[in-house]
Amino acid sequence: MKNKSKYKDLYVTDISYDATEDELHQLFSLCGTVKSLKLVTDDHDNFKGAAYVRMGSEKETKEALNMLNGTLIQNRLIKVELSRSKEERMAAAVADEQKEKKPRSRRTPKGQRRQRE
Repeated sequence: MKNKSKYKDLYVTDISYDATEDELHQLFSLCGTVKSLKLVTDDHDNFKGAAYVRMGSEKETKEALNMLNGTLIQNRLIKVELSRSKEERMAAAVADEQKEKKPRSRRTPKGQRRQRE
């Protein structure tokens, strides 16, 4: 069984490709202890402009979320949000897909003919 922490990791996006791990660590340490920071990279180890940050406590996580979302780093406003589990991401993707599949009724009210243009 997985050990679920009381707090979630933070998912940080829109990070400048020139930002360093040390810069991000310094920024998040303003809100408390940074337990871990992982930059998201592609298969060739190229930074993708996103990171996962785990703070030392739930209070610090909430503080970082509230204080750092929208912070300007190297001319980019970062987005900080709670990371979602794979199940949550999958459920959101399915919901988004269903929103896009709006049923289009081709039926016309009874007794009316469809006009051709």
